[in-house]
Amino acid sequence: MQVKSRHHLRSDEIADLEATLADQLGIDLDGDSYERVEFSDVDREVVLVDGDPLVASFGGDLFVTVRGANAHSPEGHVVTVDSGAISFVSDGANVMRPGITEATDDIESGDLVVVVEEAHGKALAVGRAETDGSDMVGDSGRVVESLHRVGDELYEFHV
Repeated sequence: MQVKSRHHLRSDEIADLEATLADQLGIDLDGDSYERVEFSDVDREVVLVDGDPLVASFGGDLFVTVRGANAHSPEGHVVTVDSGAISFVSDGANVMRPGITEATDDIESGDLVVVVEEAHGKALAVGRAETDGSDMVGDSGRVVESLHRVGDELYEFHV
C-alpha cells in the first residue's frame, strides 16, 4: 500500500469517529493523535490513532481494523467462531454458519462486524454481515463476507 497523503483529523472529525465507534461497538478510542492516511494504489483510508492503524474504511464506512478490535475489545457487532473456523477465517475465507457459536443481536444485514475466536476473544477478521445476528448460527450457508483479516496487507501496514 503506497501512501498518497497523511493529515491530522479535525476535532469535529475525531468527535464523530469516536461517537460512531462508541455507539456501534461500545469502545472508547480516546487517542491523543488522529491521522488520516490515503493510498494511491488501493481504495482505502486508514486512521492512525496514536500512530497505530486502528480504524480503516470498508466500502466507505469507517470501522475498526483487526488491530483496533484487539486493542479495544468491541461489545457490539461481534461474531464469534469456534476453533475449527480459525484457520479458514485467518486465511481470508468468508464466515459460514457452522463455524459460528454466537453473534450479537445488534447486527443487521449489511453491517460491518468483527469476527473473534471463542477461546480468547481475539479478533481474526472484519467483514460485512449478509444476514442479521439472530440468524447467523445454523447448519449451512455463508453469513459474513471477509474484508480484512490477520496477516493481510492492511494488518501488516505500519508507518
